[in-house]
Amino acid sequence: MSGKFITFEGIDGSGKSTQLRLLAANLSARGLDVITTREPGGTELGQQLRAAFLETHEQVAPMAELLAFAADRAQHVEFLIKPALAANNIVISDRYADATFAYQGAGRGFPADKVNQVIALATGGLKPDLTLFFDIPVDMAIERMSVRDESEAKANRMDAETAEFYTRVREAYLTIAAAEPERFVVVDATGSIEEIQRAVSDLVEQLVTEN
Repeated sequence: MSGKFITFEGIDGSGKSTQLRLLAANLSARGLDVITTREPGGTELGQQLRAAFLETHEQVAPMAELLAFAADRAQHVEFLIKPALAANNIVISDRYADATFAYQGAGRGFPADKVNQVIALATGGLKPDLTLFFDIPVDMAIERMSVRDESEAKANRMDAETAEFYTRVREAYLTIAAAEPERFVVVDATGSIEEIQRAVSDLVEQLVTEN
């Protein structure tokens, strides 16, 4: 595969999706071939899984959530990410496997070894070239979620999670950052949109200009 694979991670309310759109627009304006996607929901099947598991009012078993997101990822990797990378595109995904480790692992309480087995099966070992984690205090993220415009971000089950849940998720992301500093970079997401955008551009520049 000759393309570049970049993922954006962060707890809900971190602003990562806004930064993804800004980065993609900037790179596209420079004539680079960029594909943006998301998990769950990056494929037609994934969109149906997203609706079924994020927008349902039914109680969802944690194991069902873990396996549904794995199914979404397997489809996503095989039919969108791998072909796009083979075609020398820059693929930027709003969430990927690290989200499963953080949300379903730490958040839902699954053992790390079990979660990592599921991740390995779903990804086939495909890892991002660069992951940006948009770090923000949990209380600030919850405040942002409470006032954000739902016309831009449709509410889902995750919006109703507790501060304790998001604290576990954030700590799991920081654990990944400590373990994989070359791939996984922490971005301070408490500044202005413009400040964060400049930081993101600087971090991505070297990767996208490599031969």
